[in-house]
This record gives sequence, structure tokens and C-alpha cells, in this order.
Amino acid sequence: MKRERKVKILATLGPASNTEERIEALFLAGADVFRINMSHSTHEMLADYHAMIRSVEDRHGRPIGILVDLQGPKLRIGEIADPPAILEPGDTFVLDSDPAPGNAERAYLPHPEIFAAIRPGDQMLLNDGLIRLSVLEVEEGRIITRVIYGGPLSSRKGVNLPDTVVPLSALTEKDRADLEFASGLGVDWIALSFVQRPDDVATVRKLVRGRAGVLAKIEKPSALRCLKEIIDLSDALMVARGDLGVELPLESVPGWQKRITRAARRAGKPVVVATQMLESMIENPAPTRAEVSDVATAVFEGADAIMLSAESAAGKWPVEAVMTMDRIAQNVESDPNYRDIIRSQLDTRPEPTTADAISAAARSIAETLKVACIVSYTSSGATGLRIARERPEVPIIALSPRIETMRRLSLVWGLHCVLTDDPTDLDDMADKACRISYREGFSMIGERVLITCGVPLGTPGATNMLRIADVTAEVARATKTRQDSPCAPAAPRERC
Repeated sequence: MKRERKVKILATLGPASNTEERIEALFLAGADVFRINMSHSTHEMLADYHAMIRSVEDRHGRPIGILVDLQGPKLRIGEIADPPAILEPGDTFVLDSDPAPGNAERAYLPHPEIFAAIRPGDQMLLNDGLIRLSVLEVEEGRIITRVIYGGPLSSRKGVNLPDTVVPLSALTEKDRADLEFASGLGVDWIALSFVQRPDDVATVRKLVRGRAGVLAKIEKPSALRCLKEIIDLSDALMVARGDLGVELPLESVPGWQKRITRAARRAGKPVVVATQMLESMIENPAPTRAEVSDVATAVFEGADAIMLSAESAAGKWPVEAVMTMDRIAQNVESDPNYRDIIRSQLDTRPEPTTADAISAAARSIAETLKVACIVSYTSSGATGLRIARERPEVPIIALSPRIETMRRLSLVWGLHCVLTDDPTDLDDMADKACRISYREGFSMIGERVLITCGVPLGTPGATNMLRIADVTAEVARATKTRQDSPCAPAAPRERC
């Protein structure tokens, strides 16, 4: 299962993709990681999805990542009597602590934390930002606002507060239960919604206890004000453009997408671009030209992964949406300008550590010598991340004896992950790397591969060695008799 692209694809599961046959079809179409949204999933559904994905993984012998997206503290108004209530621009509208059904003059707001945090002059957005309110006064249990942009308002619509940091934990009791259940199953990533401050990420890290990677979703303006600290505490980031586009002016979202992507790349943390990438494919078998351009921009920007939400979860064309995203990514990565754009964005020097220096040298040497690929032995995944941060021109094969590492790295740009035992000595290290690169279709007889590893062998965090090895006829013959991973063999790459 050799992908012909380096950016990864996340596909969200839902009613349109809730069978093992459909999950397998999405994987074969190009999905590398599957997202399960706990806003719409029970523990029983999560367990079923997990079992089906692992069954597909076993059948195809290729690590597949599973990302569980926690719901987070979604803020909503109460019930509206005889909906919809029509709010007119210039009218006064009150949000209060009275649970009685609301109307065009007032509504119940069941979140006392908001009353304590909001201030006159702050903006409030209702119904995904379609209704905008400006706060005039804050009284005990009452927020008096003026309607800036009006419209219809019905029950349980969402509330967004772009100017207010609400003293709410990013984890509800439901989230805590979902996190513990998901971590116990062995999922690979936990995505935290509505991050406002670094402490939100730190709390999740304590609860996860290393059982999964922690991905922070950037969708609140308050998170942008402490972006560096959030990146430092996270294992990965997501540019969640849905809520971010509600709470920020729409015209500022593309710029923030670029800044977040580049900041994550500088830190060597995977970054996902998400929301409405191929939105029209929920109903139609082909995307709009603007959507194609949007996906292409994320790939040109060097994002590690691009994500489908409702397109694969509830749309009419889930498999076609993955195939479309795959074709766009392949086309972008073959564009003559792609390599120059990617290289120009890496505006940082490696950290002053042996592993970072080795990774930077690996890219430079691999491109100078025109080796077939870089083969990286990585126990924890850290070396794989460092080499991926360099965005080398040549393919990267990540080898590890830990399936958990391989599944987690399936989110990372350019990494082709293979499960294999640690080498017994330096000769076995080179032999194994050549054999696997040949078998997986990344090298051919007469080519060279560049290998990174650590001595002593099998020691996590000890990457300190580079080696060049030749792919020989003996290596090619050995692939027919020796098996280094549960992966099905791929046809050797033919010389162009």
C-alpha cells in the first residue's frame, strides 16, 4: 500500500461510512487516518469503529491511525417558544438565567460562567455566527445586547464568544469519560476541541498518560494569543476552520491558517487543515473549482494532513471525496513549483541536538547523492518526526518494532511506516533497510538508500548515526524468503 503522495488524508466516519466494507473502500481510496467524532458517537459505536478499522489494518498489513475527536464544552441557548424567533437589527435582546422558553426579546443561557466573564462591548454570535450581538450591559443573571445582524433563531443554537475567555474547562464530564474509554481501546490520537489556553492541553496530557498523542484544535481566538505555548504542549495541531471562521473575521482565516501551519512545522509537530475542504461533495459527485484550490493551497503550504468531515461521514459520495482529495494532492506534489515553495517555508535551523543535526544532514545528503529513499529506525517516532520536518525530496520509510508508533506516525507528512523488529547488529540494520525499501517499492537494484539509526541499537532517543547502503541483487533475492513485517509485498519500482 504505497501512497503516491506525501500529505496524509483524514476521513471522518459516520452514517455514510459505518461498515467495514465502506471503511476498507475509504482506506483503499487513500484514507490514512480515520476520525471518530464523539459529538455524534457513543462508546459502543466507537468500539465498533475501532474493531472494524483494526480488521482492515490486519487484512492489508499497513498501519492505520485512529483519531478520536472530543466534543468539548459546546455553548448553546435554551428552548425557543414557537420557533423561529426573528431578531431584527437594532433591537434589544436579552440572554438570562430564566429557563422559560425564549422569544424574539429574550432567551435562556444555561451557562453561568458566561455571565461572570463577559463584559460590555464584547460580541456574541448565535447560530454559527449568522446572528451577531453587541453586549450593552451585564447584570446579575442578565446580559443585555443590541442586535447587529439579525435573523431567525431556534432552540439549542450554538453560542460563540470571540472576545471573551470563559473560565470553562476544555473537558466536560462526557469528554473525560470518552477520553478514558478511547485511551483504553488503544486509539492513536485524542483531539481536544475549543482549546482556549495552554492549561487545557496540559490537563488532557495528564489524563492520557502517554497512551495516545494529543492534538489541539485551534478554533478560538483566545488560543491564537498563546499559540506558541499550546504548540509546545501538544503533539499535533489542527486548523479547525469551522468555529475559527465563526469567531474571527472570515477574511483573516486564510492568513491564520498559514501562520499556524508554519508555526507547527517549525516546531516539528504535525498539523492538519480541516473543515469544508470539499463541502459540495456532500451532495455532488464533483467539487467546485474553489474547493480544489483550497485543498491545493493546504498541500502547497506543507500541511501534514488534510481532512474530510461531513463529506465522508454523511455525504452521498464518501469514497469519491477521498479519491478526489488524493488526486489533488498528487497533482500538487508533482507541480514544478511545489518543491521550491515547500523549501522556502522552512525558515528554522535544527535544534542543537544530535538527532536534529542527523535529520537535517540526512535530507542534505540524500538530495546530494540522489539516494532512492531515507530509511529511519525510530522507536518512539521522534526521529521520524524530525526527518519529516525537513520535507526531503526523497521518500521516507519509518521502521519501528512498536505498532503504536507506526499508527501514530500515519498522520505525519511523507512517512511510509513499516513494522519490523529491531536489527541485531549494524550489518543487519543495513540489510533490513535495503530489503524493506526494495520490497515496498521505494528502491531498485543498484540504487542506494540512506539510513538513520541509533547506537546502541534499539535504544529510544539515541539517533546518532548515518549510513549509506547499496541495494544489491542479493538483497532483492532475500525479499522472497524473508519477512520483516506483516505488510503485503509491493512490486519493485521500475526504472524510468
